Amino acid sequence: MDKQTFWKLIETARADAAPEEVASRAAELLADRPEAEIAASQQVLWDLLAESYRAPLWAAAYVINGGCSDDGFDYFRGWLLTQGQETFETALTDPDALAAHPAVREAAAKGRDLWDEGALSIAWRAYEAGTGRELPADSFTISYPALDPSWDFDFGDTDEISARLPRLSALFAYS
Repeated sequence: MDKQTFWKLIETARADAAPEEVASRAAELLADRPEAEIAASQQVLWDLLAESYRAPLWAAAYVINGGCSDDGFDYFRGWLLTQGQETFETALTDPDALAAHPAVREAAAKGRDLWDEGALSIAWRAYEAGTGRELPADSFTISYPALDPSWDFDFGDTDEISARLPRLSALFAYS
């Protein structure tokens, strides 16, 4: 499995399921694929999570969810994966652009957090459903890059966040 195949899987799941069920539907669809492809999808998923391990995106998650721990950032990026390739890639280049996303706008209006822990286990659930066994631990590696040191500040600093993420700050009245 490669990234494009993974993104097609997510898009099919998005077309078939309610927003909160995309990860479950993706796991169901993936379970019907060959065992090796299911296992390979876990590496693709973790590569995408590593690609999205960026301080500006973490700051955006902090604003959107009213705080963001290490695990919370993983779960936020899981949610971001379920939004599809275009939203994912746009958020990586301009996290502040998330202010225009309908789910983010709804979260701001209703005080909801955006996260999807289940998205992190799409391949695990698919492998178990498809083979009856656990995904082999050696089928993937996790390697996160270093975070951008220019974003090494307290994300609770409203002046700094408002300057760097003005649209999200305005949407979440973060000032």
